[in-house]
Amino acid sequence: MSREKKYWKSEVELSNSLDITDLKHNEFAEKLPIDLEMSDELVQSSTNRRDFLKYLGFSTSAAILASCEGPVHKSVPYVIQPERIRPGIANYYATTMFDGYDAANILVKTREGRPIKIESNKLSKHHGYGNARVHASVLSMYDSGRVQGPIFNGEDISWQNLDNQLISHLKKSEDSGKNVYLLTNTIVSPTSKKVIESFTKKFKNVKHIEYDAVSETAVLDAHKSVYGLRALPFYNLDKANFILSLGADFLGDWMGSSYDKDYVKNRVPKKNDNGKAKMSRHIQIESNMSITGSNADIRIPLKPSKQKHVLAYIYNKLESNSFSVPDIEDSLKQKLDPLIDELLSNGNKSVVLCGHDDIDSQIISFRINEILKSEVKSKSKISLLRNGDDKKFHNIIKDYENGLLGGIIMSGINPVYSLPETMDFKSLLSKIDFSVNFSMKMDETSVESKYVAACPHYLESWGDFEFINGEYSLCQPTIKPLFDTRQFEDCLMRWSGSENSFYDEIRTNWESNILKNGTTWNKALHDGVYSNDNKIQINPNRNLDYSINIEGLTSDNSDGFELIIYSKPGMGDGQQANNPWLQEFPDPISRVSW
Repeated sequence: MSREKKYWKSEVELSNSLDITDLKHNEFAEKLPIDLEMSDELVQSSTNRRDFLKYLGFSTSAAILASCEGPVHKSVPYVIQPERIRPGIANYYATTMFDGYDAANILVKTREGRPIKIESNKLSKHHGYGNARVHASVLSMYDSGRVQGPIFNGEDISWQNLDNQLISHLKKSEDSGKNVYLLTNTIVSPTSKKVIESFTKKFKNVKHIEYDAVSETAVLDAHKSVYGLRALPFYNLDKANFILSLGADFLGDWMGSSYDKDYVKNRVPKKNDNGKAKMSRHIQIESNMSITGSNADIRIPLKPSKQKHVLAYIYNKLESNSFSVPDIEDSLKQKLDPLIDELLSNGNKSVVLCGHDDIDSQIISFRINEILKSEVKSKSKISLLRNGDDKKFHNIIKDYENGLLGGIIMSGINPVYSLPETMDFKSLLSKIDFSVNFSMKMDETSVESKYVAACPHYLESWGDFEFINGEYSLCQPTIKPLFDTRQFEDCLMRWSGSENSFYDEIRTNWESNILKNGTTWNKALHDGVYSNDNKIQINPNRNLDYSINIEGLTSDNSDGFELIIYSKPGMGDGQQANNPWLQEFPDPISRVSW
């Protein structure tokens, strides 16, 4: 019997019901539906779709279609050529991408006023490198399926009509005593928070709730219990000599943070005082093969319930066997005991990372790092990328059932797509007085909403962000808006009675509250990032009883199969599911695309 493992890329291969040999060698066999009538030679040729995209280029054709939809009647040359535009010479603008899931400080390469490529912003300390979804996001701006203006019940309307109708709905809900929910992704913009605060003061029946499609509620609640602060922990992996990760894909999408830059710093062998080369050690205990697991020195495959027992076992060893934990197989103990010794020998240069969506697991992992006095887990920095609270979301359903729900205003989310069917959010939207969705496309939520407010792409927008406390960044437009769009914050300000623009609010807020030590607005805008001394002191609750959390870990004795749901590196939370670059992007582990 062969000892070589065989991996299937589809259930067709597994069942052997079809002969897919031809498909393997000719994956893109379909022909174009029309002939290319550019020359006699092309008319006679049979071109498959991959060659067509290769020669024509999706981005080139999309840019032409998006920016030249109407006929050009006259072409007027420059009387005075703009100083910064030189044909064939690229310009770069520092900006920031944040869509509620991905976050990156980037440079945008433009030619003749059109963004064409995303590059890294090396001035950024923590989020200066984008993943595949960030790089592909430039193509989403040229999506021909974008909403090109405001819509009411499937028909185009003007922004003035939308403003008047929404203000009327808001006042009626307030007079009738019904609540209106402002449902957004996590807001990490200091200026957006001020705009939302002003809006909820104007309309006191409006309640703001942040919702994350991929929830981190367990980590946030655990951090609140241990440290008194509802936030995500931040890890300085460049200080780590030993990393033990249990299900945390920190080189992938774990907690939305970008740790790969810091991780690789200690993965380069360096000579120590004895003249021997040394680098950090990384042990990964996980269920499915991840990007992080493929880079580990040792990878131990283990299902989630057993990983919880391992966490309890490690904690019990560090606390001198103070608790009773489930029995672990001797073969697994032989692997774990040396790892525990390494944790202790590396002391404050070691760290335990936990990727379980379970509050008990998170609390115990925090406690282990406190026992180790780990310097890797930051004592002054936190990540602000997630703030959604699953419990608060249920308030909407409760108000709806009690007849107290007047309307919903949504931005940056697609709950009809991402929520479980048990909530039946689609039915809810059809029965309330009004619903508004700020979106770039007619997604599942937009189709069910009465109003669709066309919002611009981030490359057409202004914005500011604070991904990590004290680390600020700016978003600036790199092209004039292609369609009749308006930013979410500009709408809230108009409905509140303000005549300022969101840009005015950002600049005023930065010059008054953020910029210090003589740093100018133009300097911050040019760099795209800015740091100040907004540090906090993170101290654990010394009176917390951890025995309760140990009981929660050890009570799970699941037998049989366990389901693991994870986000794909190409798709993330699905916001760019129709992006061709990401559809053709091969999975880093399985190599499967489409």
